[in-house]
Amino acid sequence: MYKYFFINQNFINMKNKPKILDTSFGKRLASVRKSKGITQVELAKKVKTTQRVIAYYEGETDHIPTNLLVPIAKALRVSVDELVGLKKESISSSKHASLWRKLKKAEHLPPKDQKAVIHYIEALLAKS
Repeated sequence: MYKYFFINQNFINMKNKPKILDTSFGKRLASVRKSKGITQVELAKKVKTTQRVIAYYEGETDHIPTNLLVPIAKALRVSVDELVGLKKESISSSKHASLWRKLKKAEHLPPKDQKAVIHYIEALLAKS
């Protein structure tokens, strides 16, 4: 069974985090922010804090700022669950959601057609 989060003085202590939280909050925050093409400075402005604060939380901290959690999630257009790692990032929030949806559909093609798709993608990537 999952252990509960401990809320203490405006932070959520993640030391007893559920196993589904495979990366730290900081790594997840940085990953989501970068995938959205947002700098630390831009995110800081959106949540009315400083770049230094964002950099701190993107470090290996086990404390999630409860007062910034919702504003950060809103600024990045993800759910709080996604941000703290309780739910994987949805493809619809991905920068290239259309591409991912099409690739997902390609999984249902016959193996011969899947190989053709892979070869075509590899040929395009080799050109760039």
